[in-house]
Amino acid sequence: MTSASAAEAGESAPAPGEPYTEELAGGVHAYIQPDGGWCLSNAGWISDGGETLLVDTAATERRTRALRTALVASGAPLPATVVNTHHHGDHTYGNALFTPGATVVGHETCRRETLAAGHQLHEIWPGVDFGDIRITAPTLTYRDELTLHVGRTEVRLLHPGVAHTAGDTVVWLPEQSVVFTGDIVFHRGTPFVPMGSLSGSLHALDRLRALGAHTVVPGHGPLAGPEVYDTVERCLRYVDEVARAAHGRGLTPLEAAREAGPGEFAELAESERLVANVHRAYAELEGRPPGDPLDILSVWADMEQLNGGRPVACHA
Repeated sequence: MTSASAAEAGESAPAPGEPYTEELAGGVHAYIQPDGGWCLSNAGWISDGGETLLVDTAATERRTRALRTALVASGAPLPATVVNTHHHGDHTYGNALFTPGATVVGHETCRRETLAAGHQLHEIWPGVDFGDIRITAPTLTYRDELTLHVGRTEVRLLHPGVAHTAGDTVVWLPEQSVVFTGDIVFHRGTPFVPMGSLSGSLHALDRLRALGAHTVVPGHGPLAGPEVYDTVERCLRYVDEVARAAHGRGLTPLEAAREAGPGEFAELAESERLVANVHRAYAELEGRPPGDPLDILSVWADMEQLNGGRPVACHA
C-alpha cells in the first residue's frame, strides 16, 4: 500500500484522511479516499505497463491531480481509457484532466445525465473550490454490456439496470475476481438511491453477488469482500419497510425518517440519506418508474432538516 498526497479539503469540512493506493492483483490498483463521505469517492486502474484503463476520476481538480500522480507513481502510463461508473461529479468532474489523450466510456444514460447535470456539485456546495472543471461526458457509450481489454486483461462493463442512477456501470475483472461497483455499494456509508431505484438497487446487488468477486471496490469507503452486499441490502430493505409503513399513514418522507431513525444502521456515515431514500421508495410505491426525476431540491432540503438543520457537508 502506498500513500498518495492530496490537497486540503474544501472549506466546509476538515480533511478526514489521505488517499491511498492498493494493488489488488497484477496491474490492478484501487485508489481509496478516506473516509468515503460526501465527494470522497474511490477510483482505480488496470494497466499492463503499456496501456491503462482508469475507473472514475474525482470531485475536484486537485484531487484528480493527486489521483493522476498516484497512477503514474505505480508505474502505469496515463490512461487511454477512462470509464465512468455513473454521472455524479465526484466520479466525473476530473475527466477533462485525462482527455483528449483518453477516451471516456460510460453507459449511454450516463452520457446524457453528465451533460444534463453540468456543474451540479457547484450548485450544491458553492463554497467548495472545485478548481477548473470542464464537464466531459463519455464519448463511447454502450447499452447492456461492453468488453474491453487492457493487454491480456479482460474488463467487462455491465449495466445492472437502474440502481444508484439510471446510467450505472459495474466494472468486472473475471480473471482477477475484482469488481468496481460504483455507488451501488457504499462501505460504512448509507446507501443513496434518490436518483435511481430502491428495487433496482436490490436487483443490482443480486447481479453483483452472481459475479462471485472476491474483492469489492465500493464507490465510497474501504475495500471489502462480498459480505458488504449484505449490509447494503439490509439497509435498503429497512428503507422499504419504513416507507411502506409510513406511506400508508400519510406521513411525509421527512416525518417517516424522523420517526423511524436509522435503526441498526446508526453507525453508517451520512445517515441523513435515509430521508432521500424514503423519497425514492415513496415514488416507487406511487407507481413512478425507476429513475423518474425527483424534486432534488426538496430531497436535499429534507436531508438538511434530518441533519439537524445543518448543511450536508462536502469533504472535497
